[in-house]
Amino acid sequence: MQDAFAYCGELVRTADRDRFIASLFAPAEQRGALHALYAFNTELARVRDVAREALPGEIRLQWWADVINSQRRDEANASPVAAALLATIERHGLSPATLHEMIEARRFDLYQEPMASIVDLENYARKTSSAIIALGARILAATEAIDAAEPAGIAYTIARLLGALSTHLARGQLYLPVDLLERHQVQQHDLFAGRSSAGLEGAVAELRAIARSHLAAAGPHLNALPQAAIPALLPAALVRPMLDRLERSGALTPAELPAWRRQLLIWRAAHNPTRITS
Repeated sequence: MQDAFAYCGELVRTADRDRFIASLFAPAEQRGALHALYAFNTELARVRDVAREALPGEIRLQWWADVINSQRRDEANASPVAAALLATIERHGLSPATLHEMIEARRFDLYQEPMASIVDLENYARKTSSAIIALGARILAATEAIDAAEPAGIAYTIARLLGALSTHLARGQLYLPVDLLERHQVQQHDLFAGRSSAGLEGAVAELRAIARSHLAAAGPHLNALPQAAIPALLPAALVRPMLDRLERSGALTPAELPAWRRQLLIWRAAHNPTRITS
């Protein structure tokens, strides 16, 4: 089993560097469980890339649902991520319902249907990033972080999706809500053709403002959190700098923060949690 947790740690280190760095500020005895959770999230997030088509992706997501339902035990034992996840669920009492919601949310990634509304985008974020924060807090025995988890996760998801906008458009995906685009008179065919516009910049600016408001909503909850909860929330320290960089770069220009700066921002927030939202 130790090999399974080590595998998860290596997977997270290479595929989800932000959460890996954040996990280093958790107690050593809890890092393996965090890595199992984050590795599971990584597996879900990359299903589209691995499966290439919707049907194989659906089959893979259903496999994970079966694993959480304690089915496919032999297959799960042969998968280091599944084995470590099941052990973590049992040891830390993670909610199977929340894990199932994470799986269901990722079905959206498999198809070319656009995100219909801002409400749908926020729900997607709640079931993915917010859930990861809340489950991480559970592992850290710091359930007080749940109130901060929802807004912080929504802000983090929006910032990450805006940063990957051009990449998603190139493969036919649209995470920008349709109701937002319509309000700013942005045509989808212009987006997929890579054409920017004042309307698009306005729509993206509105979405950045929504992300900032969610991040601000998480702030008051941080003051009441025990230090044990902070590692689960540390990736949210990247939101404000990501949004600032995106504001300067333009909607269709990739604007990823360099790895050294991401690591520095997480380190600073770990030592001063107010930096998570400010």
